[in-house]
Amino acid sequence: MADAPTSRSGERPPEREDKRTLFRKLVEFIHPGPDSTDELIETLAEAEEKELIDADSRVMLEGVLRLADMTAGDAMVAAPRMDLLDINAPYDELLHQVIDTAHSRFPVYDGERENVIGTLMAKDLLKLQRAPELNLRALLRPAVFVPESKGLNDLLRAFRINRNHLAIVVDEFGRTAGLITIEDVLEEIVGEIEDEFDDEEDKGDIFALADKTWRVAGDTPIERVNEAFEVDLEANLDSDLDVEFDTIGGLISHEMGHVPKRGEHHRIGGLDFVVLHAKGGAVRWFKVSPMRRNDAAD
Repeated sequence: MADAPTSRSGERPPEREDKRTLFRKLVEFIHPGPDSTDELIETLAEAEEKELIDADSRVMLEGVLRLADMTAGDAMVAAPRMDLLDINAPYDELLHQVIDTAHSRFPVYDGERENVIGTLMAKDLLKLQRAPELNLRALLRPAVFVPESKGLNDLLRAFRINRNHLAIVVDEFGRTAGLITIEDVLEEIVGEIEDEFDDEEDKGDIFALADKTWRVAGDTPIERVNEAFEVDLEANLDSDLDVEFDTIGGLISHEMGHVPKRGEHHRIGGLDFVVLHAKGGAVRWFKVSPMRRNDAAD
């Protein structure tokens, strides 16, 4: 009796049965699938029009597709706008900077801003308050450096694996070009991510800070600011245009002639406004302090 046939090494495996119907094969022959990213994005738009996916899903899928063509240099925060901590600064100064900027991670430099020696978690800074004998350098975590040409796909994968969510971006000459966080990468996919500055409960309000200044949301109604600081703010219009502003952010942007960036100052109505956080083409938070008499008289 002959043995049952057995497969030998090197034999081609049996081909999988093509279960597509003749109609399906014909459709795919007449309408082949997309063969480029642009065509795939057009296909996603058509899928939304046919209500196969919703708008949010389409935006996210497009973000994933575009991410493959983007680099760290495309999404980074440029070096002049980086918030860094000076390793030699007094503790109180460091603490105030952490509170004012409200980031969870900071690059730390020694001497010159170009000389980044590590990163500091904001929560680790609190350890010095309970144990002043600790050396701040001992709390630093290694800084991660990536080239501007680093692909965002690869960077996102590295962030996930290494659990280090901040990297310093360097140019082709090894100089600091900016920094990038995992949030910056994810926002290229899902759009703007609300952070601790964007708490829905905090919108349109004013909060007292420990240094006797105030944190004021950019979408706070002007009437609310006038009431809280006992001032009378209104736009100084040089034209005959009938322009009205409902929020303090809109008023100050008009007064300055542009949407101010982080760190810019503007004085109005006896108050000094400093931009703490700007995002999405609008000011999210100001730091506000009353002007000194000498300054107000200028």
